Amino acid sequence: MTQPAPIRRAPGKPLLTTALELAARMVPVLPLRAGKLPFGNCHSCRDNACGGRPNMLAPGPCGCPRPCHAWAAATTDPATLIGPAWASAWRQTVAVAYHPGGTGLTVVDLDNADAITWARQTLPATRTVPTTRGEHWIYRGAMQSANAVRDGVDIKSTMVYARWLGPGTGTMTDLPDAVRALIVKAPATVWPTPHAVTVLPPAGGGECPHRTPAYLARGIAMAEQRITEATTAVHATVYRTFLAVLSAHGRCGCLTDVHIVRLFAAAQAKGETARHCTDAWTNALTRLGL
Repeated sequence: MTQPAPIRRAPGKPLLTTALELAARMVPVLPLRAGKLPFGNCHSCRDNACGGRPNMLAPGPCGCPRPCHAWAAATTDPATLIGPAWASAWRQTVAVAYHPGGTGLTVVDLDNADAITWARQTLPATRTVPTTRGEHWIYRGAMQSANAVRDGVDIKSTMVYARWLGPGTGTMTDLPDAVRALIVKAPATVWPTPHAVTVLPPAGGGECPHRTPAYLARGIAMAEQRITEATTAVHATVYRTFLAVLSAHGRCGCLTDVHIVRLFAAAQAKGETARHCTDAWTNALTRLGL
């Protein structure tokens, strides 16, 4: 098994000290264990079951007895950082991470030399931080995060964490439109093919209760949010979300192509391919016998 690349840290400075210094500057932080992974924290919130909508200054508002998972655990509250919930975690911590979007920043994660060359030729100069394989380019301004927007390039901002590797060099500049445009997908890439939802009349006749606009809109919005907030097991989250939507709305004809496109777009913004979206949708249809 390939061992993870070593994570650079400031020599002689305890990681908790680094975290507290960042928190004092209102940068939401969290500890990472080996493999650059977050600690499990609250078991009742596993796989983002709580919805991952934390108050960045304290655990909650999902009522978690411990800090939430991953980016949702990032906090600026020193009492949380040094409190009993994370006491054992800091003894196993190998790196400090932060939530870029929580402090109004976007990190363009360049993972190889070709990606760095592309950035230098395409993007405005800004603050840069060396990583183990490439560079982080940090811009002022938050946006939706997305993986693999091009070869070797990830966008880390809202609802993700990034490793803290130091303050970097250079003057930070405003988030350019060229970076925002990286997550825009052409509409044709998100249309399902060719297995659309089977439109069936509601059992027993009469008007389908799901046609209430607010009910259907809320269901689709919650599904989009669940996909968007997934920080681990994205493939599985997309499939389970598609399955849940089809379970609720797949037999009555409520879903339209517009709804399906929205779900596919949310999945692709998390780095899923159009083919995987179609496969997950088809598998969910098959599972439900649609």
